Amino acid sequence: MALNRTQTKDEIHPYTTDVEIDNAINNSSRDSKTAAELKSEGKVIDPISGATIQTKTKEERLFIARLDLILLVYCCVSQIVKGLDQQNIAAAYVSGMKEDLHITGDAYNYFTTFFNIGYAVFVIPSQIMLTWMRPSIWLPCLELGWGVLTFIFFTAKNVKEIYALRAFVGAMEASAYPGAITILSAWYSPRELALRIGFYHSSQWISAVHIQAAIYQGMDGVRGIPGWRWMFVIDGIITVVVAGFGFFLIPDFPSKPNPWSFWLKPKHHKMAQERSARFRRADNKKFNRYAILRAVKQPQFYQFPILYMTAQLAQQGYLYFNLFLKSLKNPDGTPVWSVAEVNALPMAGYAISIVMVWGWGWASDFFQNRWAIILAQAVLGLIPGIIMSVWNVPIGAKYFSYFLSFSFIATSPPLFAWLSDMTPHDSEMRAFVIGCCTATWYAVNSWANVLIWPAKEAPHWRVGWKLTVGMWLSVMFELWLIWLVDMKYVRPRNQKIGQEQYEQEVQYVQGTHDEPPVDNKQAVEDVAIVPVNSRR
Repeated sequence: MALNRTQTKDEIHPYTTDVEIDNAINNSSRDSKTAAELKSEGKVIDPISGATIQTKTKEERLFIARLDLILLVYCCVSQIVKGLDQQNIAAAYVSGMKEDLHITGDAYNYFTTFFNIGYAVFVIPSQIMLTWMRPSIWLPCLELGWGVLTFIFFTAKNVKEIYALRAFVGAMEASAYPGAITILSAWYSPRELALRIGFYHSSQWISAVHIQAAIYQGMDGVRGIPGWRWMFVIDGIITVVVAGFGFFLIPDFPSKPNPWSFWLKPKHHKMAQERSARFRRADNKKFNRYAILRAVKQPQFYQFPILYMTAQLAQQGYLYFNLFLKSLKNPDGTPVWSVAEVNALPMAGYAISIVMVWGWGWASDFFQNRWAIILAQAVLGLIPGIIMSVWNVPIGAKYFSYFLSFSFIATSPPLFAWLSDMTPHDSEMRAFVIGCCTATWYAVNSWANVLIWPAKEAPHWRVGWKLTVGMWLSVMFELWLIWLVDMKYVRPRNQKIGQEQYEQEVQYVQGTHDEPPVDNKQAVEDVAIVPVNSRR
């Protein structure tokens, strides 16, 4: 954990008792050994941080279970609400909104465009504010804002009103996904993170699996109001209720816990700080201009936003499954699928997504490998891209391609876990790069989806599936570049910084080191991307 030169020994070190200090000293001696020596003694070495993996105590397992049952569940529920609020526009469009508001041409695509503009503009400022304000205040307040805006959709009378509301909702929602990833990265270890991000990431599809179709079928025509308008009313109410719980259930950061989080006690804060120290993770600090200067000197600042944007572009085909279904006609001109069926059929795809994202996340943590998991998804992604680019194939092959497309929309959990692995000593830069990833994607998607997937071309898009193939090939190349930088520069550097920091902490506690350890942020900047073995 990062130390402050003005703090005392008792204030800066997570170990407070004599026994714990002795254990820390013994651990330092253990960690000074080479990886080969530790392996020969039967020790397990974390390949990312270089730390020795300890068997979890009963207390630590209970602590992780507490995080899962409260923090993770709340994040997942919040993501369900976010997914509900994002998916409702698509569900409403195919459930009568198109006809009632006389929507024509590519207006459907512009709904996404205006949402993405608001999101892209606000996401980086939101990530910065997350380090200056308590997340337990910032995130719920924004969620309350978009809940109220979602409710207002009920009154929309024309397309222009929808455009304006979508832009403001996008701005309010910009905090949700990267903010949750930042919080989860602060509380879970590298060997637990990808699976938890996977649970969180997949929650957005639970809303698509159950809620939208149920609202339409159960509320259509009630009080003379179309079912698509009821979707926005119910979505808004749910959002406001969930936001209220956030003030108490979001724990902020281990070193600066939320005083309203009644479910975490001082012993839990201490354990979280000890876990951060064990895996050589830095404390969260307020963002400043120096964090930007550090970030732009690191290759991760450029590589991860490009990889994230490319992977997202490659995955977009599944989003248009409902338009594909709605466009299909029988020989007599009647729709092949009813409105209820158009809403229901993608449910199977989202169910596939939920299972697969959990599997990808588990594999990423179990094997402690991020790039191979993303590569496997890229290889799978080529299959529907090629089939749909050919187009003149049996209708069954097209259905197969769409359903397969739902199985690899899970690059985000291993990608953000990889970013967390590569930035253990600079939490501000990690939050900043997460924001840059999402901002880059939403900025590109604000115009790209109109050109790549125009609604008027459904069901046969001239560019969409061909671009999918190209983007997955680009993902493979970008993975190789990041892997090269990680293995040759970043991982050796982080292990060296972490080991030096850990040893200085122990020496300071022993009294053999007069000064507190140097700020690891400066150490990160000093070594930049110079290979460790080339430094003198």
